[in-house]
Amino acid sequence: MSVPAVEITGLVKSYGSTRAVDGLDLRMERGSLLALLGPNGAGKTTTVEVCEGFLKPDTGSVRVLGLDPVRESAALRPRIGIMPQGGGAYPGVRADEMLRLVASCAATPLDPAWLLEVLGLASVRRTPFKRLSGGQQQRLSLACALVGRPELVFLDEPTAGMDPQARRLVWDLLGALRRDGVSVLLTTHLMEEAEALADTVVIVDHGKVVVSGAPQSLTTDESGNAGLRFKARTRLDTALLTAALPEGYAVRESAPGTYTVVGSVDPQVVSTVTAWCAQQGVLPEELQVGKRTLEEVFLELTGRELRA
Repeated sequence: MSVPAVEITGLVKSYGSTRAVDGLDLRMERGSLLALLGPNGAGKTTTVEVCEGFLKPDTGSVRVLGLDPVRESAALRPRIGIMPQGGGAYPGVRADEMLRLVASCAATPLDPAWLLEVLGLASVRRTPFKRLSGGQQQRLSLACALVGRPELVFLDEPTAGMDPQARRLVWDLLGALRRDGVSVLLTTHLMEEAEALADTVVIVDHGKVVVSGAPQSLTTDESGNAGLRFKARTRLDTALLTAALPEGYAVRESAPGTYTVVGSVDPQVVSTVTAWCAQQGVLPEELQVGKRTLEEVFLELTGRELRA
């Protein structure tokens, strides 16, 4: 049985009186892509920095590729790649210089020139880092994380600041990495990115895992049904609509003005909902039949208020 890429049990990490991570459990299999999601302050960055060996846990067990990332950092560091958000390069260094410098620290690095070409950076290889666009800086940072042929790569907001073409290029590259057996743990605020790429999505809030699973399992209801959703004025009498539907259905206001009908959806159910709305003088908007989006699941679980 292979050792997991990441295995965390009961992780606790505090900063003074603030508990950033509060008994978090997480398991990531080799060769998979895991998206770690959560609102600002949920504990994502602290969790990743513990895995990278930059922070020591207060309590709990953390193993990365079977190693303790703090006590065995010397053995672990050559086997992982790290892409921090914001680049992390010297402002005046040229793109190709930075990548060659990182490659020189690896035992069997990828060809820097090839990697620049793959990531669409060949034309700016002699441009100083500070003069690269935000998206180009992100792609150079990704190149630095990959040039050492890591078994596991940590990516923090990997496509932040990228235009759609560059984002798709990075998505394709991450898919190729996974097919080659590289494990990828990424944090992102782009729900579309997580839903498109991840084998497993883990949503954390207040330092704990609130849900985890494959994107498909998270965006369908408990019975595997996709359900029906529509928007209308707030505080409709959902009990009356439930009574109009066949037995076994339920209706909830999942967010102010957003209603979800839980149960198998067929033409008769759609007709019943629209007829009931007409009787109430309600115009249903954005009526959708199908699975929820990952963003809808995220907001239901973590709330809609802004976080600092």
